[in-house]
Amino acid sequence: MAQLKITQVKSKIRCLERHKRTLAALGLRHPHDTVVHEDTPQIRGMIAAVDYLIRVESDGQGAKAPSARSKRTAGPRDQGKGGRS
Repeated sequence: MAQLKITQVKSKIRCLERHKRTLAALGLRHPHDTVVHEDTPQIRGMIAAVDYLIRVESDGQGAKAPSARSKRTAGPRDQGKGGRS
């Protein structure tokens, strides 16, 4: 299974207590700490919860790092409409 390199890039000060516990469960204690975990659904869920505090990289074996949340792009419904009518 692929490995994920997870780095904490922001401080956990002033974030939710639940997110602080998630960082601790991942093994991250300070900004710039880095850990390596297997790419599992459980780890992906933790990454999604604290995606604003961390950076995720793949191990370089061709596996893609998970995007914690997909960005919404404008679809055909959104084009040409100036706003709600």
